[in-house]
Amino acid sequence: MPSFLTLAETDLEAVNRLIQDNLYSNVEFVEHVGDYLIRAGGKRLRPILSLMCARAIQDDPSDTIKLAAAVEFIHTATLLHDDVVDESLLRRGHETANAKWGNSASVLVGDFVYSRAFQMLVSIGNLEVLRILSETTNILAEGEVMQLINAGNTELDETEYFKVIRSKTAKLFEASCEGAAILSNATPEVRQALAIYGDQLGIAFQLVDDLLDYVGDADKMGKNVGDDLAEGKATLPLIHAMRVSSEKDAETIRTALLNKDTTAIDAVLELVNKSQALNYTQSVAEQHIERAKLALNVLDDSVYREALNEIADYCIARTQ
Repeated sequence: MPSFLTLAETDLEAVNRLIQDNLYSNVEFVEHVGDYLIRAGGKRLRPILSLMCARAIQDDPSDTIKLAAAVEFIHTATLLHDDVVDESLLRRGHETANAKWGNSASVLVGDFVYSRAFQMLVSIGNLEVLRILSETTNILAEGEVMQLINAGNTELDETEYFKVIRSKTAKLFEASCEGAAILSNATPEVRQALAIYGDQLGIAFQLVDDLLDYVGDADKMGKNVGDDLAEGKATLPLIHAMRVSSEKDAETIRTALLNKDTTAIDAVLELVNKSQALNYTQSVAEQHIERAKLALNVLDDSVYREALNEIADYCIARTQ
């Protein structure tokens, strides 16, 4: 177990209790689906970021507990809707809600989880935090729409790709950190630095996700290798491979991407490896991690600052 998980354990238990308390609904089915989703959750990375940022600034993270729980609800709602759009059947090794109960239930329960997140944010009583998280959910939705309209787009370049991942992934990392800074009465300098840390960390996290889709272990990842190709997603490994490969090889990748042809996965993998696209993607992710860690220099030395550094290392080294 990474040491940052041990350090966050007590605060995270408080977050998990709050999550369970806020899954209540007058509709039993909503509670049932919500409970299934939360129990199938990952390491709670975004809530942990909020908690560690708060602890790095001050010793009382009480308001941040609510923020952390709300952030996890927003993330969960996003995943619910994403799985419907992507027609995903597996996430984190479990059946997706849409596979288990259908698309309609998944969308509606996702709406419930979103609205409950904002009830929790309102209860904090900080208008600036509410503004940031409202803006964040809007940008998350825009990012998903950008990704949807770019499905099968073989002309997507790096600039547009980074717009998508900054919106659909990095923005919630950023808000998790910046929101904690606000609730901890951080100076403007620290607030900005933690926002940068979250943004750069989130970009690197998504880059590693996109890399793992072509090199990961399906059992460890809890999803199928090649899912991005099946969904027509031109992620950085494919963008780079198409840019540097011969016209013939690039056309092979373009055709597979355009047709969402999973039968071509072996050929695409061979060309991705031949083009050094995975090494390139890893290198770009490492650059963003270094920028994230550099932003932490504004914080005083503490075990919590070290935990934030460790989270950055974890994001770049993870295999799932």
